[in-house]
Amino acid sequence: MMDIDTGIDDSLELLYLLSSPDAEIVGIASTAGNVPAAQVAANNLALLDLCRAPEIEVALGAAEPLAIPLRTTEDTHGPHGIGYAELPPSARTLSTLSAAELWVERVRAHPGEIVGLCTGPLTNLALALRLEPELPRLLRRLVIMGGAFNHPGNTTPTNEWNVYVDPEATKEVYDAFSVAANRPIVCALDITETIEMRPDHLVRLAERAGSLPVERVSESDPAGARSAASNPIVRYLLDAVRFYFDFHHHLDLGYLAHMHDPFAAAVALDHELARVRPATVDVELAGTLTRGATVADWSGMWGREPNADIVVGTDPARFFDRLIDRIGEYARSVYPPATH
Repeated sequence: MMDIDTGIDDSLELLYLLSSPDAEIVGIASTAGNVPAAQVAANNLALLDLCRAPEIEVALGAAEPLAIPLRTTEDTHGPHGIGYAELPPSARTLSTLSAAELWVERVRAHPGEIVGLCTGPLTNLALALRLEPELPRLLRRLVIMGGAFNHPGNTTPTNEWNVYVDPEATKEVYDAFSVAANRPIVCALDITETIEMRPDHLVRLAERAGSLPVERVSESDPAGARSAASNPIVRYLLDAVRFYFDFHHHLDLGYLAHMHDPFAAAVALDHELARVRPATVDVELAGTLTRGATVADWSGMWGREPNADIVVGTDPARFFDRLIDRIGEYARSVYPPATH
């Protein structure tokens, strides 16, 4: 069960899961975050069209966080959340259930079977917990992309974006999952900012897909450059990720893009990709400078049991090999190269 605020790297997460034979997406909750919830939902439906995917239930999430106004980040992800890419509106229809209701319906129907994957603000999951307090026991496992522990924030000096958008929801989720048999796995900025996509990765992906011409995006490309790739999925990726490269480049981080959300998806499918350390996590809601900060008690000073397994190590090259193989092969299968 995905809960996602699509989003450039979120869209690669969706592609990764669609391309993974060991994944079955049982539902997609569209969460307000990178862009408003209605745009997130539209992006999800359009991406399913692009991938010629079977029908997957997509639900519209809450329009606003639990206690504060919504803040979005089009400067990071583009006016529609997918960078320079453009996708036609989908004819697919949204679920009649809200995102919170879809969470509850799915876990009740499949107790102990579903892995939840949250890569946006936790608003919808918090609302689902209010509807079904047993949700932590009904899920097989929860994987979260969010937070920053021994690492600077990417939104304020102490805040990661997903938590910043709805810190109250984040705290409700961590408090509720203190009773879960399997602790949530948390992919925070400490690890996801080591997952650096670079132009070479896109070259390799295009080659794997058999897409021509094989293009290399660069900071020296003219403004408004767009891909001419023959494969529509590769063309989408180049136009979306180019915006993300440009954003990071403008922040003097290099011509690269942090692939926060696809990494969390990979961990959800294969926990062996991640080295974890248990900790008790709580969220600061009152601090003048630190509101929204995620705080980890690594050594038990609070006297509370750990409620999270925080990812502290991985092999980024291994992750990218897997992402390139899966999405590249998937793009080739959905849009086979022309033969002459």
